[in-house]
Amino acid sequence: MEDPIAPVPPVTSAGSPLSAAVAPVGSSIYRHRLTTRIWHWVNVVTIFIMIGSGLTILNGHPHLYWGPYGANFDQPWLNTPHWPSYLTIPAGYNLAIARRWHLTFALVFGFGLLFLMVSSLLNKHFQRDLRVRVQELRPAALLHDLKEHLAFRFHDPKNPSAYNIFQKLSYVLVIFILIPLMIFTGLTMSPGMDAAWPWMLQLFGGRQSARSIHFIAASGLVGFIIVHLTLVILAGPINEVKSMITGRWDVPEEES
Repeated sequence: MEDPIAPVPPVTSAGSPLSAAVAPVGSSIYRHRLTTRIWHWVNVVTIFIMIGSGLTILNGHPHLYWGPYGANFDQPWLNTPHWPSYLTIPAGYNLAIARRWHLTFALVFGFGLLFLMVSSLLNKHFQRDLRVRVQELRPAALLHDLKEHLAFRFHDPKNPSAYNIFQKLSYVLVIFILIPLMIFTGLTMSPGMDAAWPWMLQLFGGRQSARSIHFIAASGLVGFIIVHLTLVILAGPINEVKSMITGRWDVPEEES
């Protein structure tokens, strides 16, 4: 098993070291460290269960409010649809079991994020791959990357291991905004946590506001997953999935 902390150079198909910035067609680039891959696949299971159980919980009271209170006779800002049983966990309506699933995997979700952040600071994944530079946010640079995406060119042939600006921004949004929001608003909805940390109710404007923000953040995460899976399919699903299993990504012909 490779060391998830030590840097691993990209290699050719013959196994010789290779500079990522000049990787030719047929080379194998080390793109995803072990810690990142573990977090990714644990989250695949965790998010699937949390979404399904969350929909069951939402079916119990499908109305969202702002403020500290929300009940059947209050005016919601959103009435959500009734989610069919094939999308919920469990398949039949059982609020108690859904809450057990949701809270159990919420612990996995929270400690998984902590695991990723600590490991990514140690192996410099954040600094190396996700740091957003000022020049990348210039309109000309954003427009160039947008045109590349529309042409189904998702990687820089001069440095295929690098993340493009849209990847960086989306991962920063998910890792540093959406997931933490889901974790802390979820804690705010717990009466026990409110007693221990009453400042969270003030931070999010009440339990019902926290519930609404929790729903919005979860919807944003679902949107990210849909876009992510679409781009994986467009970029070549076999190569992309293999790289998230083995860590190594083959430079395709169109990237040369």
